[in-house]
Amino acid sequence: MSEKIYAWLLRLYPSHFRKAYGYEALQLFRDRARDEKGFFPSLRLWLELLADLAISVPHVYCHVRPELIGASAQQRSDGVPSFHVLEGELPHPGALLFGGVLALVTLGGFPILLSHAGNNATSQQSFSQPPAPPQKTQDATRTNDRTAAGAPELDAALRHSVIAKAIEYLKQYYIYPEVAQQTADALLAHERSGDDDAATDGAAFAQLLTRQMNDVSHDGQLIMVYQPVRMPERPPRPTSEEIAQYRREMEANRCTFQKVEVLPHNIGYIKLNSFPDPSVCRAKAAAAMASLNNADAIIFDLRDNRGGSATTVALLATYLFDHPTHLNDFYDRGANSTEESWTLPPIPGNKLSDKPAYVLTSATSFSAAEGFSYDLKMLKRATLVGETTSGRSHMGMAHQIDDHFMIRVPGIRVINPISKTNWEGTGVEPDVKVKAADALETAKKLAQSKLQKK
Repeated sequence: MSEKIYAWLLRLYPSHFRKAYGYEALQLFRDRARDEKGFFPSLRLWLELLADLAISVPHVYCHVRPELIGASAQQRSDGVPSFHVLEGELPHPGALLFGGVLALVTLGGFPILLSHAGNNATSQQSFSQPPAPPQKTQDATRTNDRTAAGAPELDAALRHSVIAKAIEYLKQYYIYPEVAQQTADALLAHERSGDDDAATDGAAFAQLLTRQMNDVSHDGQLIMVYQPVRMPERPPRPTSEEIAQYRREMEANRCTFQKVEVLPHNIGYIKLNSFPDPSVCRAKAAAAMASLNNADAIIFDLRDNRGGSATTVALLATYLFDHPTHLNDFYDRGANSTEESWTLPPIPGNKLSDKPAYVLTSATSFSAAEGFSYDLKMLKRATLVGETTSGRSHMGMAHQIDDHFMIRVPGIRVINPISKTNWEGTGVEPDVKVKAADALETAKKLAQSKLQKK
């Protein structure tokens, strides 16, 4: 029931946001709901979700972010992989006012949602998984809607072509070849047994294929997507307009460096809400680190960090080492190649390479934020404080099947040189487990205690 309520609330976001981030948002909710049981943990979860809705909904309606580093985690033009990104920018004051009103309305309607959740069974459809097959009484209406949108009604031949293309992409790109083969075999077995015959609606068929693939792969990031409106051809690289828009947004948002300051006891503090593209934000990152160069300890606050560029992960990690250090490898299944990620050569004048470092995490720290945390933990270079992270390390590409179907296939796997694995599905476990809200105070006490012992 709770998942249906959250799915209904996410319909407050515009359709472009739901398509890009809806699945990941729902998966994060599932993970937290599974771990945070009991009245008070559940209440805390919902209060945090409602607060996030109040802040972020107005913002996404005011700003359409280009997919320069989007949720599909496509590779940048320089060939360096980028982790997943979830929206994490600061709202304008007007959006905050609107968000406050939204929060009051949402909280006021919460009992109604609880009592009517059963009536909203289809609410999840618009952003996470496509809707269930329509009732027979609705067939004619649905058919007319599809025809008007230019989407053909499914028949056996069209279903087979979608399955065949999906299998082709699975075998070519999916990170684990043996799992790809098993998943492909399962799709064909379902088709031969007639399990797909009743799916004459594109959205229902996409949902069915997603479930069939997940039953074998157990990979929530492997999904089939259906769009009734014809999908436009997407250029392989961001357009100049998209890049210019991204640059403007980063400049207005201080490249998501929300706070950079020196705390009492000379503890440097950075609250970073994404790992922005270094082609735009390298100077901002360097200035932030330089301003903390004389600190005796440093805290990286990634509790609200929604991911970003692996290059920026390496850039910021460079300040914590006095020699080039191997962080991780990216294995690209499609290219059958591995690219190593290292810190940069030592930065002249840097004084932070031997200073105590702390990283604050939460259950919603996402992707690149997890990579930064995991790398430093494996290298024993930082103390992680907070909650276990969301558990998203695999990176994927969206592969277009036809004008209406698309499959997202995780094709790049992070391999840590020390653990020989990553944090996919498990999250990054902190060294000091506390509630996310208490992580900063805990880290400050840890840093003060360590500094006093010197």
